[in-house]
Amino acid sequence: MSTLASPATTTGVTAADSAPAEAGSAPVVPDDSGFRAAVPDHADDLIALRRAVHRRPEIGLHLPQTQAAVLQALDGLPLEVTTGRSLSSVVAVLRGGRPGPVVLLRGDMDALPVTELTGLEYASEVDGAMHACGHDLHVAMLVGAARLLCGVRDRLPGSVIFMFQPGEEGPGGAEPMIAEGLLEAAGEHPVAAYCIHVLSAIEPYGRFSTRRGPMLAAADTLKVTVRGAGGHGSAPQFAKDPIPAACEMVTALQTFVTRSIDVFDPAVITVGSFHAGTAENVIPAQAEFAATLRSFSPATRERVRQGVLDVVHGIAAAHGLTADADYIPGYPVTMNDGGEAEFAASTAAELFGDDRFAWMANPKAGAEDMSYVLEQVPGAFVFLSACPPGLDPMTAPLNHAPEARHDDAVVPDGAVLLAELAWRRLSR
Repeated sequence: MSTLASPATTTGVTAADSAPAEAGSAPVVPDDSGFRAAVPDHADDLIALRRAVHRRPEIGLHLPQTQAAVLQALDGLPLEVTTGRSLSSVVAVLRGGRPGPVVLLRGDMDALPVTELTGLEYASEVDGAMHACGHDLHVAMLVGAARLLCGVRDRLPGSVIFMFQPGEEGPGGAEPMIAEGLLEAAGEHPVAAYCIHVLSAIEPYGRFSTRRGPMLAAADTLKVTVRGAGGHGSAPQFAKDPIPAACEMVTALQTFVTRSIDVFDPAVITVGSFHAGTAENVIPAQAEFAATLRSFSPATRERVRQGVLDVVHGIAAAHGLTADADYIPGYPVTMNDGGEAEFAASTAAELFGDDRFAWMANPKAGAEDMSYVLEQVPGAFVFLSACPPGLDPMTAPLNHAPEARHDDAVVPDGAVLLAELAWRRLSR
């Protein structure tokens, strides 16, 4: 399958352009990488890999079939390959033929507990599991980038770490991979890290997008149990009803956001679960609810953490009740380095044309555990729309929907961009 049509570009430079480049400036490339010319030789295999992974989705940290598919796809390449001890990760290191720094490229591999409703010929064959977020495309893109970069190994000035990660959708695979030595896999800390995430909607087919600074939100969880004393519904004065207090907490959390959080450094609180009672004439002894908390800076994240606990405990005390409030930290803010975001943007636009790239005006409130890598390595998280041509991206099913479809014709272009980012960053 051929790549998406776009204007021809050249990635090489002359000897006069050989001065070192600053982050975010035009990269210095000693020779044309040739990745766009080489990728058609791999395209059919990459599409086949994506569809094979799509048919057999696996959830969480343990993905034995997906891991085996990745290992088979990398077999025969000049890579140093290791697998995770506590999870089904794959880390592959390519050592270039010339000295230089280290760059990390990441692709996540896990699926979601969703029953697929796309009707595709290669739809999930596993009940209750689906690659609804496009991680199957990420696997194929990263394998493609590895193959392209292995093709220029002798000229490659440095090393590349290929990070095949399980558990992004939960409970999180990046942290245990880092704990198992991911960032030291090539012998020294990476100078940059990049990843691509596909979208099934919102942006038109084939468009790359990113932004400087916060890209995705921190996502934390609040679980609350309000404790009172049960009784008969006809005589609430002899009980301590937790339901009104819990309801007041839910509404007060929304007021807390609008009255305590800077509108230009926002937070989102959504209570998605509320449980209390068993019958209409029984006052229960407790009520429970759970909320997701999203924020876009460490300062606001801390303000939200302290504020929601104060709201819950204060309202409980006002009603003569007690409350257990469990604040559970999740993924931190996914923060793009400004210079690396500029570099990724200019590379995408140069390779595929200005019409194939757009800056994002605002971050998205989704969360990603690539954030743990970007806390330690400057880098860029890039979106690529795989919304099928012919669908309106503004009404197409979103990632995570059972009807979500990702057109895998974008896989070769994703592989090219990942490979090119590593090549140019190492070639400075």
